[in-house]
Amino acid sequence: MVSDFIDQRGILTVFRRTPPPAGSSPGTLLAPAAAEPTRMYVFDYTTETASEFEVSDLSDVLHLKDTASVTWVDVQGLSDTTAISRLGEMFGLHSLTIADIVNAPARPKVEDHDDYLFIISSGAEIIGPLEIKTEQISIILGKHFVLSIQERSGDNFEPIRNRIRQKQGMIRKAGADHLACALLDAIIDSHYPCLELIGDRLEDLEDDILEHSDKESLRQVYHLRRQLISLRRSIWPQREVLSYLIREENKLLKKPVRAYFRDSYDHCVQIIDVTETFREMCSDLSDVYLSSLSNRMNEIMKVLTVISTIFIPLSFFAGVYGMNFRHMPELELTWTYPLFWILTITCALSMLVLFRRCGWIGSSASGGTPVKNRK
Repeated sequence: MVSDFIDQRGILTVFRRTPPPAGSSPGTLLAPAAAEPTRMYVFDYTTETASEFEVSDLSDVLHLKDTASVTWVDVQGLSDTTAISRLGEMFGLHSLTIADIVNAPARPKVEDHDDYLFIISSGAEIIGPLEIKTEQISIILGKHFVLSIQERSGDNFEPIRNRIRQKQGMIRKAGADHLACALLDAIIDSHYPCLELIGDRLEDLEDDILEHSDKESLRQVYHLRRQLISLRRSIWPQREVLSYLIREENKLLKKPVRAYFRDSYDHCVQIIDVTETFREMCSDLSDVYLSSLSNRMNEIMKVLTVISTIFIPLSFFAGVYGMNFRHMPELELTWTYPLFWILTITCALSMLVLFRRCGWIGSSASGGTPVKNRK
């Protein structure tokens, strides 16, 4: 699977996922390189009660599977493939589903199984001043449970946890499908801060390039363009996922929940539009940078051309009277030397005045027309 990753040097590495060896059986688990340690957290709640704890033994989760309460198991980190595989088996997940979860990143998609709905999504996170990183987040929706598996710790789900703790909104009153919808909406909305960061930086770069173009500005433009490509790969397939959840009938999704999926779909389309707009801005800034360099070079060449043009007749005078011919009567006269300087200075000043009147130098140098043509 092809994905992308921006390393510390700002270089786009295309192949981030290490595929299983050729000929390996389907469902082979292969955790990503440098995967974070696996930690599991459980939220179990009803309309009246709610409890949360960190999982130390998977047997603590098994008895919650078939209860009437909503059970949310949040897994952070993919290093412990054995624990994730056991968790999947406990909740009746297919081996290929577990492989798609562990062998991250995979393209966002949705799969409808008999007893659960499997969704692969992709979130975005700001990890530096101009660094954005995407991660795969898998969501499994069952009748009374939701599993969320993230590549990294630290996420965008904390507001949802607070809503469950403080009994805000209708999340405690609704079922597992509403929780899955809230998680997916949080994943989609995680792209907004990233786009805001990129938009602010593009405005600053636009001013910098117009005032003084340098290679550092162009490097940052290309760096932001790579970040936008990463965001586009993250958000674009999720439109298909949301479209499927809105359109297709499923026994695990109640009809009122689909209205919330439509809202998430609108957010997704908006993010795609902004991403495409920013990509065009990056291309425009690159063109502005090149045009600025070209204009600066034209200004330099204009000055050098004016200087060269002025010295052409002066070089002619100096060349004529620098020849070693015997019969040159002007050389014998006492006023020849001051006359030579008067002639050269007058010629240079006359050319400067002529160039200025034609608008080739001075305040009209940006592209004026001769005085005789102006009104």
